[in-house]
Amino acid sequence: MFISRDPSSTWSSEKLFILVTIAAAVGLGNIWRFPYIAGENGGAAFILAYLISVLFLGIPLMILELAAGRAERGSPVHTFRNIWRKAAPFGWLIAILTLIITSYYLVITGWTLGFAVDSYTGDIKSFSDFTDGYASVIYFFIVAAIVGAVVAIGTNAIEYLSKLLMPVLFLSVIVLIIYSLSLPGREEAFSFIFSPDFSALYNPTIWLLAFGQAFYSLAVGQGYLITYGSLAKRDVNLPRSSAIIASVETSVALLSGIMIFPLVFTFGLDPGEGTELAFTALPFAFENMPFGGVLAIIFFTLFCLAAISSSVAGFQVVKTVVKQELNLSNIKATLLSFVPMLPLGLLSAISFTPISFEVLGRPFLEVLDLFAANQIVVICGVVGGAIIAWKIPKSEIVEGFGFRWRRLAWWTVHVARYLPFPAAILLIITWGV
Repeated sequence: MFISRDPSSTWSSEKLFILVTIAAAVGLGNIWRFPYIAGENGGAAFILAYLISVLFLGIPLMILELAAGRAERGSPVHTFRNIWRKAAPFGWLIAILTLIITSYYLVITGWTLGFAVDSYTGDIKSFSDFTDGYASVIYFFIVAAIVGAVVAIGTNAIEYLSKLLMPVLFLSVIVLIIYSLSLPGREEAFSFIFSPDFSALYNPTIWLLAFGQAFYSLAVGQGYLITYGSLAKRDVNLPRSSAIIASVETSVALLSGIMIFPLVFTFGLDPGEGTELAFTALPFAFENMPFGGVLAIIFFTLFCLAAISSSVAGFQVVKTVVKQELNLSNIKATLLSFVPMLPLGLLSAISFTPISFEVLGRPFLEVLDLFAANQIVVICGVVGGAIIAWKIPKSEIVEGFGFRWRRLAWWTVHVARYLPFPAAILLIITWGV
């Protein structure tokens, strides 16, 4: 969820800063992406690597990006240019990455809208039936128009509505978890989620995907944190705020896994189903549980609002860069941002239609997600952290953390400075695999 504000303004309190930052990221990354990546990569071993990545890498880099945004008060391009003039192109790379991610976010948001519409008619289709026709393309254009209008007009209605209804979405997830835990597949699911094969941790691909999901969930390397940090007051305790935000984000992701996998094993689904895993498993739940029709309406409506808000957040980052760097009006910057975003999104949408556009034997959307949200996010996260850690004096970083958190500041600076080298080795090895 992104609440449009003038760049010179700030969040009124640390509590509001935490709430809006959580609301910005909770949504597709947690409920849609985490279960499918975990399902494709062995479950528990991936989850363990993910938790380690969040704790030792994700949170330190998250704090650095927030601190840089608060110090420079601008877009990613503005921030990196001010930190180091030669890093302005890197700020553009982050904007392009966010544009790519937002392009297929719009497609998945279209899926949530389609399932929400079906829930109101009482005819929730299976995902295979949903993609038999061109619903994926139709709903993509509808969602793109909605998100574009919100960003261009600058209305806050959907953001405030999402903020109000997020607790209800969380409650509906809890209800689904209770139902899932009553199913016979829960024991197999728990083994899949909580009993890791430690030998799998020797696989570099698992770690790269874990880094990618950690950065993706926490919005590291995507411009969100710099943008939100630019609106944080000086008295906001960034380490404490980051710990709370990361805890909520990680908890929602784990709860989504607990919600999805008992359904997967009970109804004989494949945990490696891919991007459609949640949309394949959830209809089985609503069809078989008491009052499933009513809960389906509540869940998919709120999930759709959260997804639209996430898409607005990504679009807003891109539009802000275009607007500031090219000195355009709000509407012109929005339209220009659409120029590359629509073709990419359309290719992702038609990969789940009878045309079935594929690359390397997988739907184009999946390939784009794995490439952008793992390879490029990891690169942007570690390189961005290194630029901040090397170019901002360590004394200023420690001062920004506060005296009580000086040891964490020391750890953060050293992680960010020296992480790119092992990360590059990991990327090279994984590319070879």
